[in-house]
Amino acid sequence: MNDLPELYSTFVRIGCVTFGGGYAMLPILERELVDKRQWTNMDELRDYFSIGQCTPGIIALNVSTFIGQKRAGIRGALAATTGFLTGPVILILIIAAFLTNFADNPLVQHAFAGIRVCVCVLIIQAIMRLWNKSVVDTFTLILYLIIFAMNAFSSILPVRIPAAGLVILAGIAGVTASVIKERRHSQDKGGAAA
Repeated sequence: MNDLPELYSTFVRIGCVTFGGGYAMLPILERELVDKRQWTNMDELRDYFSIGQCTPGIIALNVSTFIGQKRAGIRGALAATTGFLTGPVILILIIAAFLTNFADNPLVQHAFAGIRVCVCVLIIQAIMRLWNKSVVDTFTLILYLIIFAMNAFSSILPVRIPAAGLVILAGIAGVTASVIKERRHSQDKGGAAA
């Protein structure tokens, strides 16, 4: 029960800086949830991102729900999710109230131009971290190249595979490779024992 206010307040702060969406949020989530609070580790956070990509909704919102559930069950999931949504909802309501004057304001346009640059940096940083932790051997490099090609050339493929489908295919490939590797390891041990 003590975790609920902390979950809520932590995700209110995170939700207030959600510019750029899920992948731009990875460094912020890592700093807050892995480094500062130790509520999860980087491997688990990447798993949450993968699952969040396959499930409906905003990736970072889904991650907040997963973290909340891990910390305090259903109540934790609700506290973290509500916290994450609080800031953006208030900000959207304020912007909507003044939208006619807000969007054309040169200061606002310049601010968003700067924010877009920052979001690009955050996304590139997230990509570099994910790359370093995910593409670790020949199999993962080949899998990356295949998935990248399927996504990049989806417009000329006979069937367009949605992003969630690519994530599921990559997961199946990972499980298959793990099973094959385990069987080979077992056979090698069996052969060495004989």
